[in-house]
Amino acid sequence: MRYKSRMRGWGIWGIPALYAAAAIAAGLTFPRFENRIFPELVSQLSGATLIAICSAVASGMIALTGFVFSLIFLMVQFSATAYSPRLVLWMARDPVVSHALGIFTATFLYAICAPTGIDLGVPGQVPFFSPWLVGVLLVASVGMFIALIQRIGLLQVNRMLIFTGDQGRKVIATTYPSLASMAPAARPEGLRALPRTQTLIHHGRPRTVQAVDIGALVNLARTSGGVIEVAVAVGDTVVELTPLLHVCGAREPIDERRLRNGIELGGERTFEQDPKYAIRLLVDIAIKALSPAINDPTTAVQALDQIQDLLLRLGSRQLEIGVFCDSDGKSRLVVPFPEWDELLGLSFDEIRSCGATSTQVMRRMNALVAELILALPEKRHPALQYWDEQLKASIARSFADNEERQQASKEDRQGLGAPRRHSSAVDGSCF
Repeated sequence: MRYKSRMRGWGIWGIPALYAAAAIAAGLTFPRFENRIFPELVSQLSGATLIAICSAVASGMIALTGFVFSLIFLMVQFSATAYSPRLVLWMARDPVVSHALGIFTATFLYAICAPTGIDLGVPGQVPFFSPWLVGVLLVASVGMFIALIQRIGLLQVNRMLIFTGDQGRKVIATTYPSLASMAPAARPEGLRALPRTQTLIHHGRPRTVQAVDIGALVNLARTSGGVIEVAVAVGDTVVELTPLLHVCGAREPIDERRLRNGIELGGERTFEQDPKYAIRLLVDIAIKALSPAINDPTTAVQALDQIQDLLLRLGSRQLEIGVFCDSDGKSRLVVPFPEWDELLGLSFDEIRSCGATSTQVMRRMNALVAELILALPEKRHPALQYWDEQLKASIARSFADNEERQQASKEDRQGLGAPRRHSSAVDGSCF
């Protein structure tokens, strides 16, 4: 996990740096190497023509690079104010952006360096492959430019919502087992009674818990004969002197360095092991759309579409997964994971508050809660019924006119579209 985190930060400038270094090395050595190995293969181009081509490519690429990335940074900055800065910065670190910058830089640098490795004063000594490599890099740059245009399209609000929902769906699928799977492991009996033999404390600037290496911590707990209780949840920000974990009932202290390697800390939250982060970003987009400055309830409704899908998936899975056992079936690790009530509170509370006066948002939330009650197992119903009552109370407070209150109380997947019709339990007719 640490390797992945370092690679994410390194890739922003490391990938373009590798492209640049490779282009300089190829430009300075490849023509000389080609002249020695394949002296009979020469190009029909003259030295002056090669210089003209390389100069045109170099000048065009440096201008294109400046224009394209200035436009990208401007769109990222604009989108950060319209959506969520955390989400847009995540998109700005897309590998396609780094590779595009690398290809553009490599084309420019190779076009500058390649003529220096050719003896332009000797007629017929222009190598055959080296000039063609400039054309190959130019074609690759065009391909990366097209890929960048497609990536910029992700900054559209609907595609941004889908991207965020996709990240949440991935982590739900990999983190939570289905309800039909075996029962979750029970919390170790007498954990509080076990003596705390070791506590890991965070030292340094504030950092965010990005992931927990469950396998490594289970092995450490088993080797020591104790139980490890992680004191922070994925997504928490830890500050100086924050306890990260407690070791209980161990025979001997565990190497602190290995314990620290079991908790991945970084500068910001990530989607890895954190389904709450996808919901958090969707809620951020929704409440920003509902702010007086933007006043776009339709975007909030689109965000609720993605939130409903994530809640359906979460409600259909085993959420009580915080206890992990070793190969002998003995509980060795306790990690805090969000409960169903907490996930609903994160999904509904702020949107309900900010959209309390929006008929469109209230109708969509009514439909959302009703459909979750219909689709999810009975064990999820009490928390959903609580939020159904909260929605009714918000509508009663926000709409003084009886007709407006009735309109806001309807269930409508589109917000303001086709209200849901209920089936009669008596004769099956609709009303």
